[in-house]
Amino acid sequence: MIRSMFTAINGLLTQQNYMDVIADNLANVNTQGFKSSGVTFKDQFAQLVQSGAAPNASLGGQNPIQIGLGTNIGSVTQTFSQGALQSTGRDLDLAVQGDGFFVYQQDTAQYYSRDGSIGIDAQGFLVNIASGDQIMGWQADGTGAIDTGSPLEGIQIPVDATVARESSEAYMLGNLDAKTVVGGTYNVTVGAYDSLGVLRSVTLVFEKTTDNDWTWAAQGDVVATGTLTGAVEFNSEGQFINPDLPLDYAPTSVSISGSPGADDFDVDINLSGLTMLSATNTATMGSQDGLAAGSLSGFNVSATTGEIFGVYSNGEQRPLGQLAMALFVNPSGLLRQGNNRYSVGLNSGEARISAAGSGGRGTIAAGYTEGSNVDMSREFANMIMAQRGFQANSRVITTSDEMLQELVNIKR
Repeated sequence: MIRSMFTAINGLLTQQNYMDVIADNLANVNTQGFKSSGVTFKDQFAQLVQSGAAPNASLGGQNPIQIGLGTNIGSVTQTFSQGALQSTGRDLDLAVQGDGFFVYQQDTAQYYSRDGSIGIDAQGFLVNIASGDQIMGWQADGTGAIDTGSPLEGIQIPVDATVARESSEAYMLGNLDAKTVVGGTYNVTVGAYDSLGVLRSVTLVFEKTTDNDWTWAAQGDVVATGTLTGAVEFNSEGQFINPDLPLDYAPTSVSISGSPGADDFDVDINLSGLTMLSATNTATMGSQDGLAAGSLSGFNVSATTGEIFGVYSNGEQRPLGQLAMALFVNPSGLLRQGNNRYSVGLNSGEARISAAGSGGRGTIAAGYTEGSNVDMSREFANMIMAQRGFQANSRVITTSDEMLQELVNIKR
């Protein structure tokens, strides 16, 4: 009876631990990125009362007599199933869709988390808004290139950055009047930005040389040693033709001088959008790809890849960095550290870090957070089971106590 009481006491402790796990799950039902835990049980050491015996010619075999000494927790294992994605309308709220973890760092310690609630600190670093840990990844260089094979670093947003983009292509469209007499001219002003974002002005002087041919000459902010002249040819229907190039693409390069401090640069001017019809001269520059200087006005995280793009007041979008994602062979072996963080455990395997969407890693959903994967209906069912288990073990103690009392009463 004493043995049964201790067995039941052990059972009470085990069921209490089971209830503690259930309580933790339910307490975190609204915790972002939380992963619920499940409990398995194992029996305790069994006392051998009588050994078994093998059968022989005259007697059958006998099974051993063993009395178990109760139960214990076998494992408490987290389930890393996907939590529901919840839209927040905030671009810096991020969720992992699939396998993987965001990588964070505090001082020199590295942590891993499914919580992607990101903010920006006073120094421009992207951090977890709850813990202040820097989210890790790869910073883009001055050209916007990102090397995902380089060491991880905190991603810093250049909040005071100003960028410009040098023009490299321009597109002409409109009409050159077919009624123009041979020797007549029409001037078109073309604007292009140098590497400092300064607008340079070039005038293209179109001169009609035959019924279907024109020449052009560049004037203004041009380089004297560059290409300054060219020809334009039209067919009998007034459509642009170029015997040496496909009809839909006919660039001509103009060398333009940069402003003080900027290098000279070449701009390919596509003339295939011009026509020569009997109508008013309307030839003009339709578009060019350069940009004046602009300051950072915002940034966003690309869904799927985790690339971070800066958005500038001049319309430029430029890569600033890319978030890293860690993958583990056994995520259930990670150690919980609080604040929705995990660290590497002895049985988790090392973090395998690369970009999102690669090597089995999940993708990133911007504007969403991942909810807890706690199943409340399952937890309430487990709660009933833990309660019944606790109740049953308490009954064993009560009954054993009554039996002991009867033994005491025998003397009376």
